[in-house]
Amino acid sequence: MTLAVLVAISIMWMPVAILFLGKGEPKGTGAATAFVGAVVVIGAILQAAVFKDPFTAGLLFVHGLLYCTVAYALLAGLEDLRSVGNVSFTVMIVSLIYMVIFFTGGPVLEDGKQLVAKSNFFALACLGYAVLTLEVWLNAYGKFPAAGLAWSLIVWSLVGLWLPAFSLMVTGKLPF
Repeated sequence: MTLAVLVAISIMWMPVAILFLGKGEPKGTGAATAFVGAVVVIGAILQAAVFKDPFTAGLLFVHGLLYCTVAYALLAGLEDLRSVGNVSFTVMIVSLIYMVIFFTGGPVLEDGKQLVAKSNFFALACLGYAVLTLEVWLNAYGKFPAAGLAWSLIVWSLVGLWLPAFSLMVTGKLPF
């Protein structure tokens, strides 16, 4: 489930990046972003309820809600994007928490089970998500250029979305 959601997220990141590079238009990009936000939130609900994985669901939820916020801003034509930036700042903090947990792994329970396995790749991906959301926050406050954010979105679509999703779907393992 989560792997397909990662691929779907790129349907938002790439068009937003292209928009920030001066191509495209806000309302169509906002619609795509809204659809992706809805898919990610629904995916998070399924991940928690059906697949009994609240940990992954938490990361999906915060990002999905950020995408819904970005969609609203684009569709409504907001000129002051600080509210989007503030949501993004909160998502950055959550992504950093996930990064630390993936870097260290969750605690081993009394029965020897570990709910969250250590993953250097997912720690790196969460660091990338944190950097992206920091850039969104800074951009919303006029402190980071849209073109810089655009190129970060393009690079992280490859590294943080497609690489892990397709690697796991095709080979059953992460790149490292």
